[in-house]
Amino acid sequence: MGGIGLEKDPWNVILTGVGGQGNVFASRMLAKMLAAKGLWVTIGETFGATQRGGSVMSHVRVSVDRRLLSPQIPKGAADWVVALEPLEALRVLEGFGSPEVRMVLNDRPVYPMGVIAGEMDYPTQEALRADLDALSKEAFWLDLTGIAKALGSPALASTAILGAFVAKSGLSLTKEDAFLALKDSIPEKKLASNLEAFEAGRLAAGA
Repeated sequence: MGGIGLEKDPWNVILTGVGGQGNVFASRMLAKMLAAKGLWVTIGETFGATQRGGSVMSHVRVSVDRRLLSPQIPKGAADWVVALEPLEALRVLEGFGSPEVRMVLNDRPVYPMGVIAGEMDYPTQEALRADLDALSKEAFWLDLTGIAKALGSPALASTAILGAFVAKSGLSLTKEDAFLALKDSIPEKKLASNLEAFEAGRLAAGA
């Protein structure tokens, strides 16, 4: 569909993470790239808390010719989950997952203040990975925070995960498409590093 390999119409993607990770930035960049290809894109965003560290979820709905879509994906109807924080992916699956959902996940946890303070528990990496693998058709785990840090800033993980998602989902979007989406959205001094992160994510995902 749309010449870039959509699997169905509408195609539903949820990007999730915690406040400060750049989840909203990544969803809007994805929407701009897809809209530039002539597709109709609807975005809805939910915030679990206003402060830094709260849950953030962006719904991206893509269609060839349906101009009006609800901004929120129906329950159980996510096709892909793109998670900058793995526990947030589990929260998403509770409402929007299905046996057919696929995921791209950053494997680095972000511990809530309650965990840091010893007031609550965070699942072990082994348990969390086992649950997410069992609840999805495919789950692709990547150290995107590590990639971002190697490029100079953990904040680049949001662009790196977008590149990884493009590769794993089969979208024929390129570094040039990323450039066109980014050039009017971020300061020029940050453009090169974000493009490098996008490409690094694609390569890490096997593009």
